[in-house]
Amino acid sequence: MDLHDKEIIPGEILPVVIIAALPGNGPSGICLSYLLSGYTPYLSPEASHPNPLLHSKLGEQPHLSLLEQDLEYLCEGLEGRSSNPVAVLFDSLLLPDSDFGLDHTSPLEWRYEPEHAIPHLVLGKGPPGGAWHAMEGSMLTLSLANWMELPGLKLKDWMREKRRNVRNDRATPAEIASYYQHYVSQMSLEQSFACGTTVTSVTRQPGNQEGGPPCWRVTGLQHREGEELGDGSAVSEAVPFSMLAHNVVLATGTHDIPARLGVEGESLPYVCHSFWELEAAISRGELDQSSDPVLVVGAGLTAADAVLAAHHLNTPVYHAFRRSVTDPGLIFNQLPKLLYPEYHKVHQMMTQQQYQPSPPPQDHAQNLHDPSTPSSLPPSSSTSPSSPLSSYPGYLSFPRYRVVALRPDRKCVLESDSGQRTVVQISKALVLIGAHPNLSFLGDNGRSLGVNPNEPITCRRNPIEVDPFTNKVVAADGPGMYAMGPLVGENFVRFLKGGALAIASDLAKTLRVGGRELTTDRWVDRQTEAEVCVGDS
Repeated sequence: MDLHDKEIIPGEILPVVIIAALPGNGPSGICLSYLLSGYTPYLSPEASHPNPLLHSKLGEQPHLSLLEQDLEYLCEGLEGRSSNPVAVLFDSLLLPDSDFGLDHTSPLEWRYEPEHAIPHLVLGKGPPGGAWHAMEGSMLTLSLANWMELPGLKLKDWMREKRRNVRNDRATPAEIASYYQHYVSQMSLEQSFACGTTVTSVTRQPGNQEGGPPCWRVTGLQHREGEELGDGSAVSEAVPFSMLAHNVVLATGTHDIPARLGVEGESLPYVCHSFWELEAAISRGELDQSSDPVLVVGAGLTAADAVLAAHHLNTPVYHAFRRSVTDPGLIFNQLPKLLYPEYHKVHQMMTQQQYQPSPPPQDHAQNLHDPSTPSSLPPSSSTSPSSPLSSYPGYLSFPRYRVVALRPDRKCVLESDSGQRTVVQISKALVLIGAHPNLSFLGDNGRSLGVNPNEPITCRRNPIEVDPFTNKVVAADGPGMYAMGPLVGENFVRFLKGGALAIASDLAKTLRVGGRELTTDRWVDRQTEAEVCVGDS
């Protein structure tokens, strides 16, 4: 869809704008768009739920949709792997007892009720699928395939139609991205997606003198193909837009800005902050078994993928991370070994192949793989990544170490939590310690909205603070601001759907109480030359 005018509907306020931003249009916005488009969940008359208490509660008012029911009441007594109660509720209804490996049929039935649709617009830079389009196509997703699906379209059924097999009940990011694109088309959501858009500002707009209510103003740019040149190419143009909305939903994800160490030398050209930079170096032939070791910093799944990629090339790897290998917060200690054998292998490497320092020379840091000081290399196999006696030749972990400095001569200074320093000679450094969301369209990058308003917004340490049953932003400048997905601490598609349910339910109740009868057709019919913007599946 093209946003042709600076004011999409002059004088009229759009009910809901969903800001997916960069990379944009991921599963958070897609799922919410589905619920706002008139697709409504009810308890199926023939169905039952394995949780008798929940089934009994749902049966008390079977004529009401899930959006109309008291979600807080339904959430009481439920437990699950998310701290968000509505996420646990919706997951329990979509995938009953899936944590136990059981495949119960969902007790929900979905009815298409266009008369209950709430007009909305999803703004995002990329095609539907968001960050999944940028991920390595051959890697398996962390979640089981059915945990990645959205309501109303079984992922396994879609993959079967495409004549693909789900390996180990997991799918690749490329398959997931294609599924999300197909989902938007299959559910006829295209008219609500404005691709190629970058939001630059979201501000609270006061009411006008004619009695118009306060609302939100959303401004930005939409990138479109412009005039065609003589050689057949087209000039891209950025067209500004501005719109008013009663409600805005922050659904940007957190893959926008790589987190940095904040140490000396981090901007040197051999230091990278994304897995894709490692892939580019591999494709250019810069790394092989004769290279100096690659330093991977971080203990998350992206860091593990980097270790596996380098190890596959027989490139030596140093792996530094702040946690202990036995720390229960380490993601590897939370994954079933049979379902995630590749990550279990990395955890074995981290555990069995630890650096064991010998007493360092007085007043000097110990050196590893440093041609200028070969005498400082201890003979033990546990201190050299290239030793043939190692369980995993070419790999050495540095648990509970941090990077102190990166030098122009490609030496890195590591420091243990006890204060002992070690210098390693490397070819590249990959700093893979997470990412921050891009909330530049909010004042002070949205800091005031976090649980700790003095710190930047991050998924794990400082998410946006929201009401747990409505997902309303607690510290917003006015009513009608919501947040969902990674911004509120939900990293997994399986649970971010709960945020969509909480927001759609609250919006439906708010509009019903306010007496506003809104239909999608009323808004869509007044647009000029709406153009679908959905990539090929």
